[in-house]
Amino acid sequence: MGYVTVIGLEVHAQLKTESKIFCGCSTTFGREPNANTCPVCLGMPGVLPVLNRKVVDFTIMMGLATNCRIASESIFARKNYFYPDLPKGYQISQYEAPICEDGWVDINVDGESRRIGITRIHMEEDAGKLVHEGALDSSRASFVDLNRACVPLMEIVSEPDIRSPEEARAYMQTLRDIVVYLGVCDGNLEEGSLRCDANISVMPEGSDTFGTRAEIKNMNSFRFLQQALEYEIDRQIDLIESGGRVVQETRLFDSDKGVTLSMRGKEEAHDYRYFPEPDLVPIRTDEAWIGRIREELPELRTEKKKRYVDDMGIPEYDAEVITTDRETALFFEEAVAAGADAKKASNWVMGEFARLVKEKGLDAAKITPAQLAAIIGLVDGATISGSAAKQVFDEVFETGKDPEIVVEEKGLAQVSDESAIEEEVKRVLDANPDQIQQFKDGQEKVLGFFVGQVMKASGGKANPKLVNEILRKLLAD
Repeated sequence: MGYVTVIGLEVHAQLKTESKIFCGCSTTFGREPNANTCPVCLGMPGVLPVLNRKVVDFTIMMGLATNCRIASESIFARKNYFYPDLPKGYQISQYEAPICEDGWVDINVDGESRRIGITRIHMEEDAGKLVHEGALDSSRASFVDLNRACVPLMEIVSEPDIRSPEEARAYMQTLRDIVVYLGVCDGNLEEGSLRCDANISVMPEGSDTFGTRAEIKNMNSFRFLQQALEYEIDRQIDLIESGGRVVQETRLFDSDKGVTLSMRGKEEAHDYRYFPEPDLVPIRTDEAWIGRIREELPELRTEKKKRYVDDMGIPEYDAEVITTDRETALFFEEAVAAGADAKKASNWVMGEFARLVKEKGLDAAKITPAQLAAIIGLVDGATISGSAAKQVFDEVFETGKDPEIVVEEKGLAQVSDESAIEEEVKRVLDANPDQIQQFKDGQEKVLGFFVGQVMKASGGKANPKLVNEILRKLLAD
């Protein structure tokens, strides 16, 4: 029997605000445990939450970018459950009246486009974090760090439209691209800024009734998401075909073993006893507010890739690589705006720029887009060779010096004096009579040997184009 996989994702994105959603505490990651706390986010009696307007702006922005309808009125609710890292005993979230609904995004898997519906996007506060130390015995201790409590979250809930682990991975990657390009979330999966829960079930082919779903919690890796779903599909099918039945439950993914493990029974909405948050008034949006945010929407990755291919004429592969990182894409664009040829600029950005950024970090880059354009211009104008240009680029990347000054200081200017180059070529030919005969016998590749010898003798300064021309002329005599 064949089976159809049905997957829905709940993606949580920590919003990149300076302060928390309901208090003024910092959202800075990595501080000492419980340093970013106050009576509000600690859930002390008698305190009142005050909504951070930037959180609303960011969520509306995400809603517009994912084709959602923005509600004219949305309401916060209390989601009641008890856990050590939830100081109030409830989470302020949204339930019946979220701020964004009925959206969609397009994903691409193996060249095929699929549209995934978005049920809702809502705002909520994050919980704290439990830190476990020691072995699983009487010496084990658990500590509560509430720095993350009350950090603003945006939850993006998909329709059950995803049909494979590959599509789930592509969908989450697409959402990451959107939040990063919007600037509303840093998209850092390792730090938990972006994570997701997956609901998954299988049903026989031809059926229109979904199977019993399991939820896999807190995945913060594209690879782990795909692996967890692949394992869970096999587990559920094996269970059904062996005569068992899938239980509705919450599971965790053990990335070391590559398996999902039962955590607890799956809660339903009534288990949380939702009711409207009495300490926060409804949020009412109008066309002026939404219109202002719509005007501020930046160009997203998919739009940028299309423009690079259609307007700048670079290959789709180049556009895909360059736009992986928003800052890299902006660097490329500004280099082209400064006069660089688009294809040559993309080669440098994907090559030397990417190599040095990987080695030293983007913050270490002192080179400007205009300086990259200048280096490309020096090569085009035959002032320096391609190999010398790499030396210049490295120096400018490290120091931010003007490329022409680096060329002068390092003596990298290319020699284009035909008589001087011809003398060097003649010396190389005189020293290699056997290779001359090989060339005359039709071994064209020997020309590369001669070029290399001339370039070596000139310290890499000879104009390669002139070297080639003069070599062919003398070898033809």
